[in-house]
Amino acid sequence: MDVNTLKSVYFIGAGGIGMSALVRYFLSKGKKVGGYDRTPSDLTATLIEEGAQIHYEEAVENIPSDFSDATSTLVVYTAAMPENHVLLQYFRNNGFTIYKRAQVLGMLTRSSKGLCAAGTHGKTTTSTMAAHLLHQSHVGCDAFLGGISKNYETNLLLSDSSEYVVIEADEFDRSFHWLTPYATVITATDADHLDIYGTEEAYLESFSHYTSLIQPGGALIMRHGITLNPRLQEGVRLYTYSTNEGDFHAENIRIGGGEIFFDYVSPLGNIKDIQLGVPVAINIENGIAAMALAQLSGATDEEIKAAMASFKGIDRRFDFKLKTDKVVYLSDYAHHPEEIKQSILSMRALYGDKKLTGVFQPHLYTRTRDFYQEFAQSLSLLDEVILTDIYPARELPIEGVSSQLIYDHMRTDMEKTLCKKEDVLDILANKNIEVLITLGAGDIENYAPQICEILNKKC
Repeated sequence: MDVNTLKSVYFIGAGGIGMSALVRYFLSKGKKVGGYDRTPSDLTATLIEEGAQIHYEEAVENIPSDFSDATSTLVVYTAAMPENHVLLQYFRNNGFTIYKRAQVLGMLTRSSKGLCAAGTHGKTTTSTMAAHLLHQSHVGCDAFLGGISKNYETNLLLSDSSEYVVIEADEFDRSFHWLTPYATVITATDADHLDIYGTEEAYLESFSHYTSLIQPGGALIMRHGITLNPRLQEGVRLYTYSTNEGDFHAENIRIGGGEIFFDYVSPLGNIKDIQLGVPVAINIENGIAAMALAQLSGATDEEIKAAMASFKGIDRRFDFKLKTDKVVYLSDYAHHPEEIKQSILSMRALYGDKKLTGVFQPHLYTRTRDFYQEFAQSLSLLDEVILTDIYPARELPIEGVSSQLIYDHMRTDMEKTLCKKEDVLDILANKNIEVLITLGAGDIENYAPQICEILNKKC
């Protein structure tokens, strides 16, 4: 199907963060856009305001008439949607062209130079940073992001002239295999999504295959020390990066007073006194990877330095909701043990003399089953943990798998509470909070306004 001849696009799972960027893209192209999502959200409300026709009932009769013609309507669905979904089955049985989200991304970006960020964690921040660096430079870019940029209050950036497109390359369901990057960062290969891959070996092989898709003349920027056997086509350059070593790295790191500065070292030219707009330690490494992509694409040193300082961050990624002399509250999407560890260590570096309390909502029964010991180890870096029940997302319960598994393996000498999500606010109201982090990819974020209200009363 030729995208240019399309009249309408219907999304199954329209409110997902990756899907919504495509909703916005097709709206910008003047197409009729609609879709289904399970629950209303701030994001779906915004999409409706922008022109999308979205409904929340899983019923064929709710599909708007603009999406009834199979010859001019493209149906896009998220890989997290079950194959027996009523709407998906309807479109399949009636001859509609149906693509996964990743297929559409691949289709839209083959005529551009794709700058991608892949990896178990860090890809949303790295790709959003890179998009900001390029968007603020003379180079420009399109960008399909996995989070809402605070600089632009959207997950879609468009350029009238740039040949570059920034993409978050998602390994879930092998989605990133639809992409053909010009240059890509790989941030981490810690095993995840074992409900899809089965084994760590299969997960790593998926990343190796992804590296074989990089276009000749392009580049792989691989985090120093990760487990990965890249398979590169002839003419693809290989670089490494990390905070302290690799082709791209930082020197003269200065952390203090709630700010972070460092000198950026690069084979393409060093830049002194980089200031992090979101000053958490893990963003040094994310920033190095983003700057490497920007340098390879032609952004100048001055443009990169200014944009790094003006980067405001992403909703739910190291997202400071409250900062006062008495209390600090950070919301973070971290839902893998290594992400949680890095989030906690970053906050320790900034607030080492304060009591660190964390609220963690585990995401998925399978991830809890596979990594409960690792979750316990990471959460044990906190002074106090409030652990809620599991957010199931797309999954049904698994017998014997609950948050209790994590709770039982955390340090015995720490303060810890196991509770229902609904009890979190009452528990926090009766706690002495100095620095609070809410962690998880579920709906714990919905409590952020009430948590801020509770903490403000303590100031």
